Amino acid sequence: MSRVNPMLLIDFYKAVHAEMLPKDITKSVSYFTPRMSRVERWDKVVMFGLQGFIKTYLMDYFEEEFFDKPFDEVIGEYKRIMDAALGCEAYKIEKIEKLHKLGYLPIEIIALPEGSMVPMHVPMFGITNTHPDFAWLPQSLESLISAESWHPMIAATVGYTYRQIVNEYYEKTCDDNVARARALGAFDFRGEECTDSAVKAGAGWCLSFLNTATVPTIPYLEEMYNCDCTKEPVAFGSPSTEHSVMCSNYAMDGDEITLLRRLLTEIYPNTSFSAVLDSYDYWNIIDNVLPQLKKDILAHNGCMLMRGDSGDCVDVVTKTVFKLWDEFGGTVNSKGYKVLDPHVKAIYGDSITIQRCEEIYRILEENGFACSNVALGVGSFSMQCIEEDGVLKPFTRDTFSSCIKATYCEIANKPYPIFKNPKDGGFKKSQKGCCVVRKDDEKGYTFQDGYTWEDACDNEKNELVTIFKDGMLVKDQSLQEIRALLHGGVF
Repeated sequence: MSRVNPMLLIDFYKAVHAEMLPKDITKSVSYFTPRMSRVERWDKVVMFGLQGFIKTYLMDYFEEEFFDKPFDEVIGEYKRIMDAALGCEAYKIEKIEKLHKLGYLPIEIIALPEGSMVPMHVPMFGITNTHPDFAWLPQSLESLISAESWHPMIAATVGYTYRQIVNEYYEKTCDDNVARARALGAFDFRGEECTDSAVKAGAGWCLSFLNTATVPTIPYLEEMYNCDCTKEPVAFGSPSTEHSVMCSNYAMDGDEITLLRRLLTEIYPNTSFSAVLDSYDYWNIIDNVLPQLKKDILAHNGCMLMRGDSGDCVDVVTKTVFKLWDEFGGTVNSKGYKVLDPHVKAIYGDSITIQRCEEIYRILEENGFACSNVALGVGSFSMQCIEEDGVLKPFTRDTFSSCIKATYCEIANKPYPIFKNPKDGGFKKSQKGCCVVRKDDEKGYTFQDGYTWEDACDNEKNELVTIFKDGMLVKDQSLQEIRALLHGGVF
């Protein structure tokens, strides 16, 4: 996206609401809430991405593209767009001038910790103005905040869901020291809506797993969530072939064994790697070529992962494990399940939906194999869609009906709870007044509305705490802290 004036990162109608609000309004409070789930499997959503948004937009972007620029430049662009699209008499610019002269963003954000599992209807964060002249500002930011918030949360929830499946089956079939955080990897970059979406989805995924193919996820997490890939496990990639590699070598060699032997003995003698093997005949490689490479495979100082990329992925990856066991053998772990020789493993790259993941693990368990014999890949489908009862459910803001609604204001120093309660609205009923969110060891997060802003803030049991105020980040979470909260300290 081009670096436009941040005051233009709105729906058009936001430009005219300041004049429509009650006169003498000095404060407004809005909450971001998942109001309902359209996915049967999920009744909670992972709180994630707000800190990244704050640093990117409310701090850096506003500073560079608004406060640090001359007012004539800022207002010139604003007027040019608004005059052409709305008409010069439809809006007023005084509020923009006042904000620019103020020199900082007079906003306070209160929030639950990132990494929290938040039930439907419970507000995840709230936003209010800190200066009486800018009660219009919280809702003016609604479109930007909403657009930047819902997808990282869904991606984090997707990753957490896969991790729960891994935890269940690894608990049954794998030794306790097997790294669960490396069981699955994300391969969704090329299928996301855009690069920003891919990076933030990758960040959400990395709350639960270490493996991803999306390289820019690492610098994003380092900048936004206080980590360092040279000092701690942030995310890992892995060497892998692709069809262009396999097919170009086949065109020259006339076979596939030549490249595979070169990978084992010359290119990666001391490094694990995966090789896609279905460019022509996958089962011919497994049944006929691998036996010819057995000596090289067993002498290899690493693991060669056999990757299918077509056909029924459940059938391909489980049968590969069985065939590799027959050819290369292995051991039996402490829980009585077969573990392949460490030089070989099965992998399937990016077609592993939640249901397919569960099915693969179930088949392995039923046949006496540890689930760590396979590495599975999650592609863009699973970051953007889920299938339930034969119905495809694309992920959108409405997956959790995530919204920002105003629930409280102060006019002439008098508090007013505000709310919406449509007669036929169902889930669209909003909170009324300010909210206190409490944490119960059994129920998780619950909330109660009806408070004034002052009373809600003074309530020592309120889990919504200030994380951003007047252009400054007050609370700065690390990736390590978020992972620990999400996974109960066991990542």
